[in-house]
Amino acid sequence: MVNLKRKENCRVIEQKRIGRDVYSLWLETKDIASNAAPGQFVMLYGKDGSRLLPRPISVCQTKGNELRLAYRVVGAGTEEFSRLEAGQSLEVLGPLGSGFPIEEVRGKKTLLLGGGIGIPPMLEAAAQLKENVTAVLGYKDEVFLKEDFEKFCPVVYAIEDEAAEADGAIKGNVLDAVREQGVQADVIFACGPAPMLRAIQVYAQGRNIPCWISMEERMACGIGACLGCVCDAVQEDAHLRVYRKRVCKDGPVFLSTEVEL
Repeated sequence: MVNLKRKENCRVIEQKRIGRDVYSLWLETKDIASNAAPGQFVMLYGKDGSRLLPRPISVCQTKGNELRLAYRVVGAGTEEFSRLEAGQSLEVLGPLGSGFPIEEVRGKKTLLLGGGIGIPPMLEAAAQLKENVTAVLGYKDEVFLKEDFEKFCPVVYAIEDEAAEADGAIKGNVLDAVREQGVQADVIFACGPAPMLRAIQVYAQGRNIPCWISMEERMACGIGACLGCVCDAVQEDAHLRVYRKRVCKDGPVFLSTEVEL
């Protein structure tokens, strides 16, 4: 993938809360949105000088020069972003990393598996594929972005919390939903927490289904320089000369057979 990353001062178009501590942020960009691919991410820079490092946020959706990010508030950095209002500006670096191979799988029966805050990165994949695609979304309790996915493809969803009520939800995780609904696939794209990806990796290998996973990892630089987000790899990395891959630079999207989870 051609490296088209840029650093821009982007204008906030709209921000709203779409779940408990989950926010949807639309930004006006010059080039970032038009060059972003499903599965890539951007780095957001706060204005509080006490926090030097930017925060990585996955691309959720693009529309022309508009970029949508959906994120969960987990610390001081993301809490600062949650206070942004329309008309304010935000420094953004991106798009970064590798995305899902949309053209390679187009026409094949594609299954999108998203869990928790790994759900937003799958939305642009659904929007670009549109046909022969099903999304299976996994939530702990509160549902978000489900209606957005339904604009592009059929949706099955699961909720792990037994106390949470939602019409049509399957109790359990994404693979419970896949099995219960008998969802079939030629290809799998997935994003979510490590235990979920580990289970999907085993599921896909056991059925000989090509599977690409987008890994969630803490990042410092986002461009592969600091080596702070390496993961275990099956083969030796040509850059590091070890069995490691940089999630920000070599990923975050990998073939499931390339990495150890």
